[in-house]
Amino acid sequence: MQKTNAMIEAPKASDLRNDHLFAPFILGLKEMFSAEKQWVKTIPKWISAATLCELQSALREHLRETEGQVARLEQAFNALGEAPEEKSCAAMEGLLAEGCEAIKENDENSRNAAIIASAQKVEHYEIATYGTLRAWAAAMAQEEIAELFDETLKEEKSADSKLTEIAGTETPHAVEY
Repeated sequence: MQKTNAMIEAPKASDLRNDHLFAPFILGLKEMFSAEKQWVKTIPKWISAATLCELQSALREHLRETEGQVARLEQAFNALGEAPEEKSCAAMEGLLAEGCEAIKENDENSRNAAIIASAQKVEHYEIATYGTLRAWAAAMAQEEIAELFDETLKEEKSADSKLTEIAGTETPHAVEY
């Protein structure tokens, strides 16, 4: 008897443990769980350092999205029957440390540019990583998880585009106190 699409089910997490992608996938989830939590802690500092209304607004919006991305990672862990767990993400630690240093090193006139450049580096790292995790989820027939990462990728790409737009603004509106 030939199986129809309705009869084909996604592999269960216990079946996936033998898949060659499972271990690197779980490692990636753990690292991104750490990365997103680090980013959630850092964004408010960068909002405070920014002097452009548009940049502060974009960072506030992305902070809300990032909190949702943490929740999506928790959903992915749960879908696999795994407890959400962090593995320190050295790449994100480096990007955020570099960004904080760039903010300190720049005066008020160039600080916004440093924040934008640093935030875009973070977004590009996240886009690359979520793209890989999405592809691996699909390869392991974990479409629910792949869809979660599709949503995250859209948010990351949108945040990157918004930052590019702000960087190209000739007469941005400074924060008025």
